[in-house]
Amino acid sequence: MRPSKARGQNFVHDPGTVRRIVRDAGVRPGDAVVEIGPGLGSLTLALLEAGAFVSAVEVDPRLAAALLPTVRARMPEAAGRAAVAAMDAMRIAGAQDLAVPPAFESPLGPTGPFLPAKLVANLPYNLAVPLLLTLFDALPCAETATVMVQAEVADRLAAAPGSRTYGAPSAKVAWYSDARRGAKIGRSVFWPVPNVDSALVSFIRHPPPSCVSRNEVFAVVDAAFAQRRKTLRSALAAWAGSPARAEGALRSAGIDPALRGERLRIEDFAAIAAAGRGEAMKFTASRDDGMPVN
Repeated sequence: MRPSKARGQNFVHDPGTVRRIVRDAGVRPGDAVVEIGPGLGSLTLALLEAGAFVSAVEVDPRLAAALLPTVRARMPEAAGRAAVAAMDAMRIAGAQDLAVPPAFESPLGPTGPFLPAKLVANLPYNLAVPLLLTLFDALPCAETATVMVQAEVADRLAAAPGSRTYGAPSAKVAWYSDARRGAKIGRSVFWPVPNVDSALVSFIRHPPPSCVSRNEVFAVVDAAFAQRRKTLRSALAAWAGSPARAEGALRSAGIDPALRGERLRIEDFAAIAAAGRGEAMKFTASRDDGMPVN
């Protein structure tokens, strides 16, 4: 086996590090855990050592084929609690796509899906944010997540509004969960050794902050941060249809049009999206009857 640079493979080989991740994730005996990108299986073994049922997802067919033999060779008593799906995690549409460990008893019956309460992973640096957003959306059963990512990405994911590192990833993750930056992880625990530091980030899921759809809210977030040095009135002009309509939506949402996106919470973006619906309806009505609508 040689790590694939194209797939961003950096394998954790330090037992203390994987056990720390498992401790930070609060994994207990009997927990259902989904692991993304198990690689050589170090974190998988630590999760099994803690008594978890582990459903791994591995895009590299070589590594997917080697994972269960590794478990049987090093921890045979846990072999019934591990399963692996050889697939791209970005294509997970729901729990039905996850492999079910042989000894796992689904609460939905003997043919039910694996419903993970926890997500634990060492994520590839180049895909960490889109992977997290995909998994949060596809697996609402996952109440918590603990992942290791590039330290700079960890800072962005856990950033609060108004901070230098706050951006679109921070706001989008906040739609699903509360994020907390964890410990820094040294480079020497990886093979090959990366050129950047890593860090842990933990997430606790909460309900969406609005009845407006995720896609509508994320469209506002993307527009606000595409030109982050511009005021919201200017940055949201294309999204709203004009600067004036953007200002109307912002004022309806109780947001100062002179602010920048980096000052807003996810609840503020949701309020703008909801107000934008109203502005669009007013604009449509004014065109239908030929009269302006106040």
